[in-house]
Amino acid sequence: MNDPLATLDEAYARLRQAWAGADADDCAPVAGLGDRLIEVNRALGAVRRAADGLHSAVAAEIARESRPELGPEGLARKQGFRNPTTLIATTLGTTPGEAVQLVKVGEATAPRTTLTGEAAPPKHPHVATGTTSGAISTRAAGMIITMLDRAALRADRTALEDAERILVEQAENLSLDHLSKLIARAEAHLDPDGLEPRERDARGERSLRVYQRGGMIHVTGQFDAADGAIVKTAIEAVVTADFRRANAGGGAPAGEHPGSGRDEDLRSLPQRQADAMTQLARHLLGCEHNDQPIAGATVVVRMTLEDLENGTGHALIDGIDQPVSISAARRLAAGGRVIPCVFDAHGEILDWGREKRLFTKAQRLALVERDGGCAKCGAPPGLTRAHHIRWWTKHAGPTDLSNGVLLCESCHHHIHDNGWEIRIDGGTIAGTVWFIPPRHVDPGRRPRLGGRRRFDYLAA
Repeated sequence: MNDPLATLDEAYARLRQAWAGADADDCAPVAGLGDRLIEVNRALGAVRRAADGLHSAVAAEIARESRPELGPEGLARKQGFRNPTTLIATTLGTTPGEAVQLVKVGEATAPRTTLTGEAAPPKHPHVATGTTSGAISTRAAGMIITMLDRAALRADRTALEDAERILVEQAENLSLDHLSKLIARAEAHLDPDGLEPRERDARGERSLRVYQRGGMIHVTGQFDAADGAIVKTAIEAVVTADFRRANAGGGAPAGEHPGSGRDEDLRSLPQRQADAMTQLARHLLGCEHNDQPIAGATVVVRMTLEDLENGTGHALIDGIDQPVSISAARRLAAGGRVIPCVFDAHGEILDWGREKRLFTKAQRLALVERDGGCAKCGAPPGLTRAHHIRWWTKHAGPTDLSNGVLLCESCHHHIHDNGWEIRIDGGTIAGTVWFIPPRHVDPGRRPRLGGRRRFDYLAA
């Protein structure tokens, strides 16, 4: 039988090793860690995941020992608590919601006993392995379990088991935000028929309120994924152009009344987004300015030819985490400035839609298809530029897809200033992007997966 404390002991030993020899004093021990901070941070993450994994098992057992049929003899009641959730939340100093999450993960990953008394594996064995080994956090485990239980009503059992394994493998080293994107795509794969009902519900909840209060006009709203993609793309395009103009030392945004006296560099992102909405409305109302603040902005909807012809499966919209149904994709593709990107069974692009594009625009669309946005951090395509992997001037790098990568400005500078390398494996569009860290980040220089494949379900 495995020692339940072994993973925690190993993680703690790693933390001790990372901390050892630090030039720290009693008043500010962390300040003396210097270059060891990164390894200490990694070790602390391992300790936290290992402790949470063990705690989920303990929480589930507390809940079992406090089940209602035990009455006053239940563990929580004996300790003076109404229920196990309150006991766990109080002793941890956390919320009841987090306590429920611990119990849920613990119950789903604990070994079971059949009605005949035989031992059975956990309900979610791959998640159990991930939490026990400290590879994934209990919050990540809870997100995966919630989706799998929801999809279990429709999906095939084998498909569910494969999805659980793939999600646990890909969850390691992903933030919870990126994992939620991956889980949404996994659910669309498992239950494509469930997309349209959810879209109908979301569309029924769409709203936009405009009202006056305190001398200000307030606008609050929510949109379904398909319509929201159009709104999001338009606003992001104006804001991106605004940032670039400010960085280049340009004047006031197009369509703004001269002499407004606004300092371009002091506006926050929410303020720029508000200005973008105003600018779009001003153009729509037919003001005297005839420039186009979102020239070149497009919405790309991605789907396979089989799904398009059969009306099955799902489609993805660049910049939107939530997959949409094929019927929603068809409706979007019927509008202007929306490009349907259709693939064959091997991932090769069959059609870029109706709009003609210059070669440089086609290259960028192809890079967006491969990289999904910033190939390193996942920022939306509108916030990226196409960069040469081998520099145009320094290395005589060609301007072609095999030598191009989409990066936001921050990642571009980070890569070039800190000694990272980029490698493209496979075809130019269906290829895989790898980022190779410098030795001071990883002595082994182990390649890290980048681009769209890092977040796409079934990428492994």
